[in-house]
Amino acid sequence: MAGSNSRTLDEVRRDIESEREQLAGAAETLREEIGEATNIGAKLRANLPAVAVGALGVGFFLAGGVGATARLVFRRGREGETKAKLGRFRIVDRD
Repeated sequence: MAGSNSRTLDEVRRDIESEREQLAGAAETLREEIGEATNIGAKLRANLPAVAVGALGVGFFLAGGVGATARLVFRRGREGETKAKLGRFRIVDRD
C-alpha cells in the first residue's frame, strides 16, 4: 500500500488540519452571507418609503378603490346632466 508519496505522516496531518480550518472558515462565511441575504427586516427598513407606498397601493386596489373612485368620478347626476366628460365621450342620464 505504500506509494511513491514522499510526505511524512506529520505533514499529511498538518495538511488535513489546514484544509479543515479553511473549510470551517468558508462555512462560517457562507452562514454570514446567507444570514445577510435572508434578513428581510433590514431590507424593509432600508426601503421603507417605497414599501409603504407599495403597500398603500396594493391595499387600495384590494379594497376596491379603483371601482369606487371610478363610480365617484363618472357617476350620473339626478337631473340628467352630463357629469363626466373625457374627450368626445360623455356620461349622461337619458331618462
